[in-house]
Amino acid sequence: MTNIRALNWRLIIGLGALALIRPLVRIAESGLGIENRPAVPIILTVVISIVWIAVVGLSANPAPVPTLLFAGLTYGVLSIVLSGILSPIIDGHLDGPLANPIAIVPALLINAVWGTAAGGVALALQRARGIRPSTTPGGESGGE
Repeated sequence: MTNIRALNWRLIIGLGALALIRPLVRIAESGLGIENRPAVPIILTVVISIVWIAVVGLSANPAPVPTLLFAGLTYGVLSIVLSGILSPIIDGHLDGPLANPIAIVPALLINAVWGTAAGGVALALQRARGIRPSTTPGGESGGE
């Protein structure tokens, strides 16, 4: 079990913030009058996932699954806050999960699942590279 305080929170917050490119691209498209193409968010999600997996999977991060789980949750929280700030400015009224609080839990759950799945792939990449989780109390990664 990973000690939550031992996680690299700067990395987690940075990866979560990186994913804000998804809503920001949607906002830019809307502001420029560009038709919202469904492939764009899918492509962005794939690219963000690849970046997350590469950053964590190609490092010796001792806790890839919790790291990316919390990156997904960080993105979820940041996107909810961003929506709460920008929707009244852009649309003239509050929109998104804060306007419908029952949507907050599913939004966070979806992003937690996304992060966990990416973390599983990052862990598999680490193992393929010969990096194994350490059994030391400090949680340092072994194998390198």
